[in-house]
Amino acid sequence: MAAAQFKQLQAYLDSQVVGQQTLTQNILVALLADGHLLVEGPPGLAKTRAVNALANGLEGDFHRVQFTPDLLPADLTGTDIYRPENGSFVFQKGPLFHNLVLADEINRAPAKVQSALLEAMAERQITVGNTTYALPELFLVMATQNPIEQEGTYPLPEAQLDRFLMHLEIDYPGAETELDILRLTRNEAMHATPVTPPNLSQTDIFNARQDVLKIHLDEALEQYLVQLIIATREPERYDSDLANWIEFGASPRATIALDKCARAHAWLVGRDFVGPDNIQAVFHNVLRHRVLLSYEAEAEGVDTNQVLDKIMQLVAVP
Repeated sequence: MAAAQFKQLQAYLDSQVVGQQTLTQNILVALLADGHLLVEGPPGLAKTRAVNALANGLEGDFHRVQFTPDLLPADLTGTDIYRPENGSFVFQKGPLFHNLVLADEINRAPAKVQSALLEAMAERQITVGNTTYALPELFLVMATQNPIEQEGTYPLPEAQLDRFLMHLEIDYPGAETELDILRLTRNEAMHATPVTPPNLSQTDIFNARQDVLKIHLDEALEQYLVQLIIATREPERYDSDLANWIEFGASPRATIALDKCARAHAWLVGRDFVGPDNIQAVFHNVLRHRVLLSYEAEAEGVDTNQVLDKIMQLVAVP
């Protein structure tokens, strides 16, 4: 039942966000794995639309926050408002108390604001004054970064990046997809009959998460998954070039994230077990922001994707 509902939701997302199957599928992987997404890509690639479409397809509310240099932590968390009529303070909730939050251009806000968001993501709670408030049980943040403009930005430190379950890179669509986008927006402007979104309850989502945890992962594949992570920490065991390229490897949080995402990916494609291809399908997205490259790699023009490609080639598949 839950699998059929998620197939409907994926079909709905693909009908609303044309040509971005990688984005729509990984949003669902993050939803099933109970994690958060960092999406990097040029403006205008339907990142906001994707999260909005997800909110339409399930029981939950959506809020978009545009990150700017003058944003304050209280603009996210909320603040205590003074009521002069009775001399009391009343807490007014901020945007983080929604189920789905889009943090648009997260690297445009200073470190204090980024930390407020990332603390909420990690702890699922916020503290204002002496009071701690729990965030909704269903809570997903999708943060975006614009790779084109770097002036006036505050790059996320590596330790904070590690709080994201996955880091996606998306690019411009091809000519045929561009034509489909044009037709879709024209039909919407003409108020053509809209596609009816599915209506997944939060209970459905929590049940699906339990199903994902029950997906079988063979012990040999567990070893394979762990060796992929160890290769980022001990690259000298595999290749001298790899050892020169990697400054710092991935933490155990990466191992947990890779396990969760591989299970979610297997479940989404209709399997009751995890295969090597499920691990490989999410490997780059899980590790891209967790492996810190050396100056030698930068000097040679080697990027993180190339390093991860090499690790996949060197670590034997069981």
